[in-house]
Order: sequence, then structure tokens, then C-alpha cells
Amino acid sequence: MFAIVTIAGKQYKVTEGQQLFVHRLEAAEGDSVSFDQVHLVEREGSIKVGTPIVKGATIGATVLTPLVKGDKVIVFKKKKRKGYRVKNGHRQQFSKIKIDSIGA
Repeated sequence: MFAIVTIAGKQYKVTEGQQLFVHRLEAAEGDSVSFDQVHLVEREGSIKVGTPIVKGATIGATVLTPLVKGDKVIVFKKKKRKGYRVKNGHRQQFSKIKIDSIGA
């Protein structure tokens, strides 16, 4: 069984028991969260497709780690022959969640 769900503006294919990193959620460690923007649910060969979401379908998850930082991304800007150079770095913040249930 799997589902396609929108979490924090991005779509993920999830299964029960799966752990994944999503953009940072405002929840503490151990909190239960649910997501109701489910676009597709597959269960034992039968598929329910929403227009745009499946009515009554929810995804239950638990927050394992509320703040995890991703890899550093270097942003470097330069203009040739002008002496202009700027170097910045960025680390995206993620939350690690575990999918507990898929209800359709």
C-alpha cells in the first residue's frame, strides 16, 4: 500500500513505516501529525485518484527529529573584470518523520 501526499508544499510517495525528511514542521519530537492532502491511494491493487484530493483520506505520522540540517549549498556570484565576488552558504532545515498509517 502506498499513497501520494503533499507535505509542506512538496509531493511524496509514502508507505507505512517509512521514514523521510520533509521541510521543517512546527512540531516537537514525538508529536503526532496528520496530512489530509492525499492525491492518490493504492491498496491491494485498487487505486483511488483524487480530483485533486481523495475525500476522507489521511496520513498519520510521528515526528522523530524536529530539526535536522541538510548539506551546505554554496552560492557564489562573480562578475568578470569588475572585482565583484560574493560567497554565501545555506543549510536547509528538515524534520524527520515516520509514516504510521494511511487511512482511505
